[in-house]
Amino acid sequence: MKKNKNLAIFILRLAIPFTMLIYGINKIIDGTGFIGSLLEQFGLPKIMANGVFVGEIVAPIMLMIGFRTRLAGLIFSFNCFLAIAMAQTQNIFKLNEFGGWSLDLLFIYLIAGIVFYLSGGGQYALSTSSSWD
Repeated sequence: MKKNKNLAIFILRLAIPFTMLIYGINKIIDGTGFIGSLLEQFGLPKIMANGVFVGEIVAPIMLMIGFRTRLAGLIFSFNCFLAIAMAQTQNIFKLNEFGGWSLDLLFIYLIAGIVFYLSGGGQYALSTSSSWD
């Protein structure tokens, strides 16, 4: 069987960011109040909560279309890292009710962003000429 790494990257570029995009759409609908409260606990202004839209809407769309994939992967991972650091540190060593790791999905997103940074967008990307592609 012939290997097609570019097709594999393309499929992952569609699937992983799409599921994160749903979280971003939810925040458009329901707002970022929870994130704003977390930021205030860390002594940061609530307005910074709007940065979540970059990590959960802009970066996933960039990944899905293959535009500046490496940059979008870094933003995607950074968004997940902040979510873990600010809201999920108490769950790092916990299991969920099904026996899985409480941070499994966030961790997969974080690692996927790093993989997108390392791999780039592949052949089936909107842009392929920049070092950020």
